[in-house]
Amino acid sequence: MDAIEELSQLSDSMRQASALLADEDVDEAASSSSRRASTFLNVVALGNVGAGKSAVLNSLIGHPVLPTGENGATRSPISIDLQKDGSLSSKSIILQIDSKSQQVSASALRHSLQDRLSKSASGKNRDEIYLKLRTSTAPPLKLIDLPGLDQRIMDDSMVSDYAERNDAILLVVVPAAQAPEISSSRALRVAKECDGESTRTIGVISKIDQAASDQKALAAVQALLLNQGPPKTADIQWVALIGQSVSIASVQSGSENSLETAWKAESESLKSILTGAPQSKLGRVALVDALAQQIRKRMKVRIPNLLSGLQGKSQIVQDELVRLGEQMVSSSEGTKALALELCREFEDKFLQHVTTGEGSGWKIVASFEGNFPNRMKQLPLERHFDINNVKRIVLEADGYQPYLISPEKGLRSLIKGVLELAKEPARLCVDEVHRVLVDIVSASANSTPGLGRYPPFKREVIAIATSALEGFKGEAKKMVVALVDMERAFVPPQHFIRLVQRRMERQRREDELKNRSSRKGHDAEQSILNRATSPQTDGQGGSLKSLKDKSSQPEKEGEGSLKVAGAEGEITAGL
Repeated sequence: MDAIEELSQLSDSMRQASALLADEDVDEAASSSSRRASTFLNVVALGNVGAGKSAVLNSLIGHPVLPTGENGATRSPISIDLQKDGSLSSKSIILQIDSKSQQVSASALRHSLQDRLSKSASGKNRDEIYLKLRTSTAPPLKLIDLPGLDQRIMDDSMVSDYAERNDAILLVVVPAAQAPEISSSRALRVAKECDGESTRTIGVISKIDQAASDQKALAAVQALLLNQGPPKTADIQWVALIGQSVSIASVQSGSENSLETAWKAESESLKSILTGAPQSKLGRVALVDALAQQIRKRMKVRIPNLLSGLQGKSQIVQDELVRLGEQMVSSSEGTKALALELCREFEDKFLQHVTTGEGSGWKIVASFEGNFPNRMKQLPLERHFDINNVKRIVLEADGYQPYLISPEKGLRSLIKGVLELAKEPARLCVDEVHRVLVDIVSASANSTPGLGRYPPFKREVIAIATSALEGFKGEAKKMVVALVDMERAFVPPQHFIRLVQRRMERQRREDELKNRSSRKGHDAEQSILNRATSPQTDGQGGSLKSLKDKSSQPEKEGEGSLKVAGAEGEITAGL
């Protein structure tokens, strides 16, 4: 019993460690834990109807709480959460319901359970019956009495729901009379399916007293206790019990120490029946020791992982404490200094995202170099620069005043209309960059370690930065519209001067190309004439030369020249 109590304390420590590793509040986890929490102290009894499961569990409890016999067959799962209280007498049972406690008798509990089980006689009730008891006789275990495996209610889903839990000890209960056919036991088969290596399985041979005259059954029982049974049973630890008859009779009629006396009497009775069996595997005390051994083995497997996780968690906590210790403040000035330092860290992260393109920073460049130019290209410029539209704008702008060189007023009006179209893409670019900056604010705050330690301050920083960006967005829209309006309002005269200069320069190059082609034709014609003329070339040649001079004279008169005047060439004319 002492070993079980020590394991119970270790189980509580392991539960707290698991809650700590899962970042759960230890006290809340303890108060809100489920009825079948992972404590390594769960014991699930498996067996057919009449195998004596309830009697074996009653022997562990020390009180005849569970109904037994033909009229007390378990038809629904019964879970009994046991807590040991050394201040109680061996006859006392305290029933705990929520935060209330009530002293009850074993017979009252048994009759209440019989009434509830009788209502589920149809075999369709799967609801678990849960009891939480405090006694001085029971080990701190959680006992689960399942219905007989040969009942209709016991399908595979219910069995797996209880037996496949890795922290549950499987108690395979087989009556002594069926020991010779142990290989065909369904309880043993279910245990093997759920625990193939038998690391959490204990076999219990019940009702030894009822098979005392059956030598074949006793021989099979002794073989199981000596681990000489069938191959399926060789790796399972077996314990022999009489059941609850001796203990119940002694408790109801004896003194405070009658229960211990009854357990000793049970062991003596088993020794007399199973003369060749190991004494360490006989009786209720042997069963408790076997449970303690299995639970201890299961905990040893789990403890190294818990210790490793706790060490890592401890290092994290130590590092956090060091950082917090360095930044502890006790005055308003210190708080302001800490707040400013955190704001600087946030600013550095924000600028890092913007300047390096980290996170969403690259989207800012993409807005200016990709989306904005694409929107400008989608403007209806072809329609605006259609020849008919240009003529209309020029006529409307110049009116009755003819222009000398360039329709300056018309061109100004045309440029103003085109620049007006650029306002909407500029506004959309501002909106897009604003959305990217808002995302960068959140990303920068999340990546700032200092802000992570002060969640309320972090939320405030994000709210202030977002509000500031909203104001900047309105100002930026006004600014880009003002820039466009400035370009629309002031079109410098140099623009038109350069326009005319380019046009006249283009005209001059075209004229030069024409003159070159005409000179080549004239030279070819002259060559032909020279070869074709007779000795009387003087007379005819003179006439041809005069014709040539006359024909070339208009060409020379037609050649124009570009005249530029003014300090910066602002006066341009063609002569």
